[in-house]
Amino acid sequence: MKWNDGKPYNSLNLYYRSLFGEKAYKIALDIGCTCPNRDGTLSTAGCIYCSNEGSGDFAIASKPSIEEQIDEGIRLISDKYKGHSYIAYLQSYSNTYGPTPPLIKRYKEILADPRIKGLAIGTRPDCISDEMMDELEALSKEHPIWIELGLQTVHTKSADFINRCYPLSVFDKTLLALTKRHLKVVVHLIAGLPGETEEDFLESVSYIANAGIHGIKLHMLQVLKGTPLANYYTQHPFTLMSMDCYCDLIVKAICLLPKEIIVHRITGDPPKSLLIEPKWTLNKRLVLNTIHQKFKGYGVWQGFDRTHN
Repeated sequence: MKWNDGKPYNSLNLYYRSLFGEKAYKIALDIGCTCPNRDGTLSTAGCIYCSNEGSGDFAIASKPSIEEQIDEGIRLISDKYKGHSYIAYLQSYSNTYGPTPPLIKRYKEILADPRIKGLAIGTRPDCISDEMMDELEALSKEHPIWIELGLQTVHTKSADFINRCYPLSVFDKTLLALTKRHLKVVVHLIAGLPGETEEDFLESVSYIANAGIHGIKLHMLQVLKGTPLANYYTQHPFTLMSMDCYCDLIVKAICLLPKEIIVHRITGDPPKSLLIEPKWTLNKRLVLNTIHQKFKGYGVWQGFDRTHN
């Protein structure tokens, strides 16, 4: 089975084309948020894999105004994109963390730019108040809004290891509250966490697959310079998944997903200057091609396991 863009899964590209009539590109912006896992409320270390930029290493943080950030973001991708649909992506840290009124004002400022067609908000499930959810529900009636939650794993031992600092029950409660408001939720999961087996990762995928989410992002664990994970990796070297094993695992994961879930990402984009391992993640095109070849070779597609078991 293939979708209209020829891929064996319900891709983000196809979703954007159906929504905007053309391919859309994300522009990473920075609105100056921090995180309770950074500012001392829960911890000062952050999640173990998170870079000093709060995983927003590609955000246009050097420009003071939102308009200047958007201008710069569009300029940076102008060589490869000639369309007119841009998604503002608030990736750095937790972008619903703070008083609701000024944050909503910032969201509206971003969405007021006619070049911006929608807003993706990266955050934590313990950083979204009822007031914030109500405001986002109202805003979503005027603009496409996606709430991206960094769950990474459903396993308590792994969550403790990565210093996530919230239990699965908090995610469950927040997800339920967001979906009741018809907000589109995208969940991030990481493959290859130390101590996790492939079966553990697939258990996380299965849990999310049945949770009523809108979309999913799948990533390989990356060891970046300057992170607690880099220190741990130096002191306690562990085996990182090979590209071939990762690609096999992603195929298995997508086969578990209902066909309506949008697959937002199947591999990450590590900053080359910070990446320690695995080096193969820098070759995104090869990773994507290998995953697609495996789908074809195995004769499977998104939702395969749900209809053939």
